[in-house]
Amino acid sequence: MEFTRHTLEEILAVRKLISFHYFEFAKGYMFEGEQHDFWELLYVDKGSVEVKADDRTHQLEQGMIIFHKPGEFHTINVSQQHKPPNLFVLSFECTAPCMARFENLTMQLGTRERNLLSLLLQEGFHSFEPPYDNSHIHELISRENAPFASEQAMRNYLETLLIQLIRLQDDADRDRHTVRKPASFQTEKAEQQMAEQIISFMRENLSEQLTLDRLCQELHLGKSRLKEIFHTQASVGPMEYFKQLKIEEAKTLIREQQYNMTEIAAKLGYSSIHYFSRDFKKATGMPPSDYARSAKARVKI
Repeated sequence: MEFTRHTLEEILAVRKLISFHYFEFAKGYMFEGEQHDFWELLYVDKGSVEVKADDRTHQLEQGMIIFHKPGEFHTINVSQQHKPPNLFVLSFECTAPCMARFENLTMQLGTRERNLLSLLLQEGFHSFEPPYDNSHIHELISRENAPFASEQAMRNYLETLLIQLIRLQDDADRDRHTVRKPASFQTEKAEQQMAEQIISFMRENLSEQLTLDRLCQELHLGKSRLKEIFHTQASVGPMEYFKQLKIEEAKTLIREQQYNMTEIAAKLGYSSIHYFSRDFKKATGMPPSDYARSAKARVKI
């Protein structure tokens, strides 16, 4: 029996990256702007920011993404009214004609797209040497001890994200209600929504010493089921994620410069500055005071 080989169609391909950055900006930061002959995406992982693209001004909130087309002049401004942002910025080459779909595009991402971006970001950290937060350094240096095929995985996640975003645009042009979704998809969607409810409850209670029992009581789920759903959607346990949220909020409060360290620790439910400093250093590799100094320095870059 003869077997016919089917050559897989390739419509969109990314073969070259130019830069990979993850910024944590304080209020008052301003990037004077640049333009270049390749694509750039900017995702607001946390906080808010003003982005100018040619003659357009965009106020971007957490979960939003914007694409800058080749030749487009763009700037970043973090005013006193903005919540200090965490920004993921990636520049890449792609000459596929379908990339025209991303010109002047800003959009709010859903859970699936955010998960793809998270995987893309993590592979970037695995693939390349730091620093990631210096806007003047663009050269990508591969890690010698990177996990197997990490750069290829990064490329695959980026291409999948771009394909998914184009599909979302196509879906917006159709009547979605004419297609009945499979039961398995409905189950997955329900679990995504449950995980989002859990995370939302966590965010609303960052000042408390939340327990797994309390989460189960509020969400009306058993411990095993809650941990199963959450780990499937977030890839970590619920209490570990809650601690990560506390540290991220602490970093934001430090960059806002409205409270001292003792006040921040109290706002996040820590019984003492000692326990707060211990958790912060464990998560970030530096004491809160060092992080505050580095945040102030970045405003002057």
